[in-house]
Amino acid sequence: METGVTCYARGAFLPTSVSSSQHSTALVSPSSISPSFSSKSLKSSSLFGESLRVVPRSSLKVSRTKNSSLVTRCEIGDSLEEFLTKATPDKGLIRLMMCMGEALRTIAFKVRTASCGGTACVNSFGDEQLAVDMVANQLLFEALTYSHFCKYACSEEVPELQDMGGPVEGGFSVAFDPLDGSSIVDTNFTVGTIFGVWPGDKLTGVTGRDQVAAAMGIYGPRTTYVLALKDIPGTHEFLLLDEGKWQHVKDTTEIGEGKLFSPGNLRATFDNPAYDKLINYYVREKYTLRYTGGMVPDVNQIIVKEKGIFTNVISPSSKAKLRLLFEVAPLGFLVEKAGGYSSDGTHSVLDKVIKELDERTQVAYGSKNEIIRFEETLYGSSRLKGGVPVGAAV
Repeated sequence: METGVTCYARGAFLPTSVSSSQHSTALVSPSSISPSFSSKSLKSSSLFGESLRVVPRSSLKVSRTKNSSLVTRCEIGDSLEEFLTKATPDKGLIRLMMCMGEALRTIAFKVRTASCGGTACVNSFGDEQLAVDMVANQLLFEALTYSHFCKYACSEEVPELQDMGGPVEGGFSVAFDPLDGSSIVDTNFTVGTIFGVWPGDKLTGVTGRDQVAAAMGIYGPRTTYVLALKDIPGTHEFLLLDEGKWQHVKDTTEIGEGKLFSPGNLRATFDNPAYDKLINYYVREKYTLRYTGGMVPDVNQIIVKEKGIFTNVISPSSKAKLRLLFEVAPLGFLVEKAGGYSSDGTHSVLDKVIKELDERTQVAYGSKNEIIRFEETLYGSSRLKGGVPVGAAV
């Protein structure tokens, strides 16, 4: 039987035709994926609300136009596919971002319907399931495999490079945190997915500024897909509609000043006097405290509200726990493309070379003046007063 196929379940994207026998072979996970990943593999139909229809790798061609001008303007109200088609000429990147959007849609459903006690989750029939963060992890690996444009991927749950079978030339490598804040799912707090996309086959020896795209999925009262692409300015929010489609609802191109703070790792104030001084400043100046304990919603509010600061600072007794590759660099890309700034205390986090997959760092995200205050308070001076180009000039 001949049938049209597509990377994602709704719409018609990169159509072609395959026989039913090709479907069965295309769904097999690549043999190069490590045993630690493949041993946990689940049927795609059990993970996605609708089975992914897979395009054979041989039918996909890289389309990357250098120095092309985008003549069609992205608009509020566009679907995700319409937006991406206008935003970049790179068909491989479009396909990858669409496949990740489909995974986020399904993760949102899994998060909403999981009944969790600790890390053990059961469905409505009482059947034992994977912990929700491992379900998210599996969904994202499968989406990247089905995109056919991901060469390597790794996650916080599987912190080793996994070969997804995509090309090196014209392909991408992706790092992700499948469910940031998974420990607060049972309290019904907002949680999210974070991922960064790098060109080629390298996830070490690169910087956050080398990313071609980054995004986060936010699972709260609304489900949103917030993304940024190197090809166009701004950070863009897509809302998941009732019918399962992503709709472009907001652009953010400037982070202004405003008294909103989200302070992480407050235990560091015990033996980091500079951080204690900074927190006392926020309180004394009557900043509004907005902190959930989930990095995704706490950083996302800076983009949505277009103001504020998020901090997570270290001290002699409280070491860095945020991972540069999986969390800090992708979120830094989103904030800086939105017109904000990031800092590890002395530099933009996008300029830090990722030396190893598990590298960790302290971080602050926010408006220009807030990052200047952060750097000056902790280290006595700020690079932003020295004319160094940062922020929106990603």
